Amino acid sequence: MKMVYLDNNATTRVRPEVVEAMTPFYGRIYGNASSIHSFGREARKHLEEARGKVAALIKAGSAEEIIFTSGGTESDNLAIKGTVVALGDKGRHIITSSVEHLAVLNTCKYLEKQGCRVTYLGVDKYGIIDLDELRDSIGGDTILISIMAANNETGTIMPTEEIGAIATEKGVVFHTDAAQFIGKIPFDVKKSGAHLVTMSAHKINGPKGIGALYIKKGTAIRSCMQGGHHERALRPGTENVPAIVGFGKVCEIAAEKGIAEYAEVKKLRDMLHDRISDKIKHTRLNGHPEKRTPNTVNISFDYLEGESVILSLDLEGIAVSTGSACTSGSLQASHVLMSMGVEPVFAQGSVRFSLGIFNTEEDIDYVMEKLLPVIERLRKMSPLYKEEE
Repeated sequence: MKMVYLDNNATTRVRPEVVEAMTPFYGRIYGNASSIHSFGREARKHLEEARGKVAALIKAGSAEEIIFTSGGTESDNLAIKGTVVALGDKGRHIITSSVEHLAVLNTCKYLEKQGCRVTYLGVDKYGIIDLDELRDSIGGDTILISIMAANNETGTIMPTEEIGAIATEKGVVFHTDAAQFIGKIPFDVKKSGAHLVTMSAHKINGPKGIGALYIKKGTAIRSCMQGGHHERALRPGTENVPAIVGFGKVCEIAAEKGIAEYAEVKKLRDMLHDRISDKIKHTRLNGHPEKRTPNTVNISFDYLEGESVILSLDLEGIAVSTGSACTSGSLQASHVLMSMGVEPVFAQGSVRFSLGIFNTEEDIDYVMEKLLPVIERLRKMSPLYKEEE
C-alpha cells in the first residue's frame, strides 16, 4: 500500500542532511557546551554556529538575539510570561487573537487567573484580525500584543508588518508565533516590527524538541524557569546540542532553497485543492484563498465528520488531520473555524491537508483516487446528506 503523508503542519520528516549533521553529536562530539574544557568548547563552537544560522534565516541583527528552547510551546510561554514578569509593574494587559495556537491561548488563560487582563480579538471569515480593533484595544496598561504570523489550521497569514507598526507606534511589545511561517515564506524580523518571534525546527524538516525565541536587543523579558545561566540566563538547562545543530542546519538549507521548494509545494497544494473542488460537491475552503501558507489547504466536506474522513484515509495509507495536532482527540469543533464564523456542522467536517517538500504529483493522484470513494461512501451513510438530496 502506498503511504502519503499530508500532515506537515503537525510535524515534518527530517531532511537526510540534517540527520547527517546531527549524528556526530550523539557520538564523538558529546561535551556539555557549558563546560570550559576542550570537549565543552568544541560543543559550544558548533552551538554558536547554529545560533548564527537561525539568526541569518530571519535576518536578525545579531546571533545573540536567538535563545534556544525545547520548541514552539516553550518559546510562546517564555515570550508571554517573560514579558509579564518583566513589565508587570507597568501594566498587565495582553492582546491576542481568538485563533491562536493553544500554546498562546492557554498561556493567556493561565495569566488571566494570575490577575492579567486579556483581550481576545475576533477575526473575519478568513481568520484575519481587524487592525482598527487592535489599535482601539490598546490602552495605557497594555504591555504585549501576541498575534501569530500564520495559522496552523488554515494557513491564513496575519498582517504582521502592520501589527508591528502599530505596536511600535504605541510602545507595546509585539510577539508573533511564526512556527508555521518561517522557512516557507520570506521573513525579515526587522521589517516585521516584532520584538519576540517563536520558531520551531520540526515544522521545517528539522528535529523535534528544539525551538528558538528571537528576542530583539533591548526588549525587557525575564526567565520563567529557575536554574543555571544558560541562554543568557533566560532558559536554564543543559543545551540540546545535537538538536540545536540540526536546527541550524535546516535553517541554513531553508535560507538557501526553502522559498523555491515551497513554491513547488504550492503548485501541488493548488492542484489538490482544484481537483477536490472540481470532483467533489459541497466543499468549502477554510481560510484566505490567497493570503495563506503555500502548503496548507483546509476544506470542509459538508454533511460529514472530519474524523471519519481522516480514519478512512488512514486505512488507505494517507495521513491528514482535522486541525492542530495539539487538539487531536478532542470532540469539539475547531476554535479557529468557530472564530471565523464557520457553522459547527461544517467545522466538524473540516480536513486539513498540509503538504511538504517530499510530496509529489503522484501523491496527489493517489489521494484523489482514494478520497473520492471515501467521501461518496460516508455521505451515503449521512442522514443530513440524504435529507439534502
